[in-house]
Amino acid sequence: MAQKKKPVSRLRKIPTEVSAWWRKRRAWQQIVLVTLAIIVLFFVTLYAASVWYRLKHQNEPLNYGVTFSEPYARSFDLDPQETLQAMIDDLDIRHYRLMSYWSDIEKQQGTYDFSSLDWQFDMVEQSDGTVSLAIGLRQPRWPECHLPSWAKEQDIDELYPELEDVMTAVVNRYKDRPSLKSYQLENEYFLEVFGRCPDHTRERLVKEFDLVKRLDPDTPIIVSLSNNYLGLPLGDPRPDQFGVSVYKRVYDATITKRYFEYPFTSWYYGGRAGLSELFTGKDSMLHELQAEPWAPIPIKKASIEEQNKSMDAKRLAERIDYGEATGFRDIYLWGGEWWYWRKVKFNDPSLWNTVKTKLGEN
Repeated sequence: MAQKKKPVSRLRKIPTEVSAWWRKRRAWQQIVLVTLAIIVLFFVTLYAASVWYRLKHQNEPLNYGVTFSEPYARSFDLDPQETLQAMIDDLDIRHYRLMSYWSDIEKQQGTYDFSSLDWQFDMVEQSDGTVSLAIGLRQPRWPECHLPSWAKEQDIDELYPELEDVMTAVVNRYKDRPSLKSYQLENEYFLEVFGRCPDHTRERLVKEFDLVKRLDPDTPIIVSLSNNYLGLPLGDPRPDQFGVSVYKRVYDATITKRYFEYPFTSWYYGGRAGLSELFTGKDSMLHELQAEPWAPIPIKKASIEEQNKSMDAKRLAERIDYGEATGFRDIYLWGGEWWYWRKVKFNDPSLWNTVKTKLGEN
């Protein structure tokens, strides 16, 4: 009796069948399928990086801080010293991002006034707190690039030596302060679509980074990335840590004229941090978590109802939970002056108390 041929393994047939099936697809179908596969692979990789990042850092302490700007406090008709002291005493916040605005320090060309920043450092140090010091031309709060009035008409070649001089003066004055934890160099430097800034070249950022490192090699430098940054931060300069800004609900003043909620999940930011650390070896922090409204007009001019459309006590609590869910262990909230303004000017402590309660849970 003739011996029957052994059936070909089904597994061995699969590549041939898949290849034949693929060849039958039209070009547009192949493009769609490849695109979908890339998207799925991207999100799977991002989620896996997020899980890895959370597990790697889960046993590290969770530190909450807040951004504080004296001019911004004054814009709400608040006493800046009273406002900062209330954050320290009542909210029990010990970590602060402070500003070294060029426009405040050198109002008159060649004359430096550090009195404002001095009392802020003093107040934080009296509570055994820490300072992440924004430095450079671009720093938090509008108009982003804080040029003194006398420098606004200068051309690029005249401007930057003056900027380096004031940066040198700032570093030399504060580098030995016990509260100084880090420098934040040029806030969201590559975000060209927002702010009034004269230059976004990488060469300037590298030059400023080298300057600060030369003046103070021991204090870490943070370079921050915007809310919608895509890609891996592999170019120069190579900071000691990356900062990330996170905004969830904003007003779109260009197209829809409506409030818009960014669809990014918390693990999206954790995944970005994980991939950055895997490729660069550097950790990330949440340097700016939205905790105040993004309204179509300045907050002070917006009604309470309008403010609440993008941030109220409920959203604020959810935002803090969202920040923690990213996996970052250093989280700085954005909007402390506004919480205090609502508390003392409108007898509305709901925002202030929400922060106090949520931070007290950690």
